[in-house]
Amino acid sequence: MSNVPAELRYAKSHEWLKLEADGTATIGISDYAQGSLGDITYVQLPAVGTDLAAGDGFGVVESVKAASDIYAPVAGTVLEVNATLDATPEVVNQEPYAAGWLIKIKVANPAEVESMLDAAGYSQEIG
Repeated sequence: MSNVPAELRYAKSHEWLKLEADGTATIGISDYAQGSLGDITYVQLPAVGTDLAAGDGFGVVESVKAASDIYAPVAGTVLEVNATLDATPEVVNQEPYAAGWLIKIKVANPAEVESMLDAAGYSQEIG
């Protein structure tokens, strides 16, 4: 069974989001997603300052099995990217909810976060 932390929100496309009180959010891919992809070999992320609409593709995760697009679960502006993944993309496999985060954004509309799946809903989705 996949690890689905209760404090996060999830997209059906397997991204997770952690919203902070200041309106910033950290986004990554779920434990289920990294497990499905297998050993991750490369992560492509957007430039800082990129404006994303909900549903926009913002990057690619490549593994020994496949390349998979990553989608913005909510609209926002990229504040930071996880530069350590350039040299060590396997961190996404090892710690998808911690050191393996992908981007941090300034959320345009925090209400969008509420429409994402909670842990129970995502667990059902990946059932």
